[in-house]
Amino acid sequence: MPEKIDFDVVVIGLGPTGGTLANLLAMQGLSVCVLEREAALYNLPRAVHFDDEIMRVFQTIGIANRLRRHLIVNRGTKFLNPEGEVLIDWPRPRAVTENGWQPSYRFHQPDLERCLRRALAQYELVTITPHARTTNIKDHGDHVEICFAHAGEVANKVLRARYVVGCDGARSVTRSSMGVEMADLGFEQTWVVIDLVLTSSAVYLPDRTIQYCNPDRPATYCRNVGRRRRWEFAVGPDEQPEAMLVEAAIWDYLSPWISPEAARLERKAIYTFKSALAQQWLKGRVFIAGDAAHLMPPFMGQGMCAGIRDAANLAWKISFCVKHGHDDELARSYQREREQNVREYIETTSRMGEFINALGDAQIANTVFAKPDGTVSMNSIAPSLGTGLGDAADPLLNKTFPNITLADGSSFDQKFSMKPIIIASSAIVDLSDFTKRTTMDGKIITTDQLPELGPVLRQFGVAALLLRPDRRVLASCQDGANFEEFQATNRMLLS
Repeated sequence: MPEKIDFDVVVIGLGPTGGTLANLLAMQGLSVCVLEREAALYNLPRAVHFDDEIMRVFQTIGIANRLRRHLIVNRGTKFLNPEGEVLIDWPRPRAVTENGWQPSYRFHQPDLERCLRRALAQYELVTITPHARTTNIKDHGDHVEICFAHAGEVANKVLRARYVVGCDGARSVTRSSMGVEMADLGFEQTWVVIDLVLTSSAVYLPDRTIQYCNPDRPATYCRNVGRRRRWEFAVGPDEQPEAMLVEAAIWDYLSPWISPEAARLERKAIYTFKSALAQQWLKGRVFIAGDAAHLMPPFMGQGMCAGIRDAANLAWKISFCVKHGHDDELARSYQREREQNVREYIETTSRMGEFINALGDAQIANTVFAKPDGTVSMNSIAPSLGTGLGDAADPLLNKTFPNITLADGSSFDQKFSMKPIIIASSAIVDLSDFTKRTTMDGKIITTDQLPELGPVLRQFGVAALLLRPDRRVLASCQDGANFEEFQATNRMLLS
């Protein structure tokens, strides 16, 4: 290791993925520098949806209560044919899920980014460097050297860090420095995205997302927070996207729904909706996450969510490598676990895009089903993680542990945030020296200590579980006879 390490981790990019990652790393006591290309927060809409799993991560960071003031609960999506008939209904129930939150939310991205930045401001070990353009990244084996320049400056500044994570988007400098290519997964289409703010309450618009499956003009309508509404229109093969951004053309496309007297134009943009996956997500001490690692069409609202899941998976692994000297196998598990989950989202979203373009059929997901009344509905998918850590033969490996409400009114995550712990039935706990020590350290929680955990263990059908810091099951123990071996096998994560 060189004489001077400036930071444990340098995060490149302060969007939702980078901001979440920096918070999770800082919570674990790591020193973090965030290099952000822009001078200030971008104050216009971009991402507009996240789900309960992501809200659970935001709860861990400590921004959920502040953020929820800026949210609405998403009621779901309907797919309509050109005649206005419902092809598929995708409702989003309002009941709280196992993650402790409602299944689907709409938000305004600047609100989220302000919450993330405000949370980062409380950590003395976090440095945010705006207007910083990364020019070079070099992995020296025991550390990484990052060169960057401030806008308008020629001279480079140099930082040294134990690890670097590029959360720097689809045109990732970090990914380029790794020499990694994106694998094209087959979906690519240009769309125009229009964001409006309503100025009249007299106009009626649906309170759900609507996918207009019309081969002549595929389109999407989104009900967003407050008075914000979004439309997206596919660009035809013989059309020029720039011509569609002319204001008169915009209002012409919007005329079936709304007139200029009822709303003001907030943002207009051209997007290429694309499915792609980086062939390598880490090389040595350099990682990529979010859009730098994967791209997907927006039809399921999972693009940003995938980046947040990357951050939650990677943060605790980097922390363990820095603080406990774990070998690289822990870090390498990142791509093995996350790639499978992302790929299923990308493939399902791409099929959804084909359906909206009237090119596919209703089998956009294995959760699509016919109801007794003849209508067609679908449920949300929940792709599993790939096997990176743990025993693939364990049927509970990588299952989500529920964020249950405890007797004192707090949630499980609030009490045990970012800690690896064993949840065990009191009946099997032999107070050996190791068990006594770990119990005192809060690393073993018994059903005597928290009776609310008993029903969860019974639901899983086990006597004990080892939970990772991201609240996934790493290992399970069927009965007390194997508990001592279970502890010894997993002592590394608990040490």
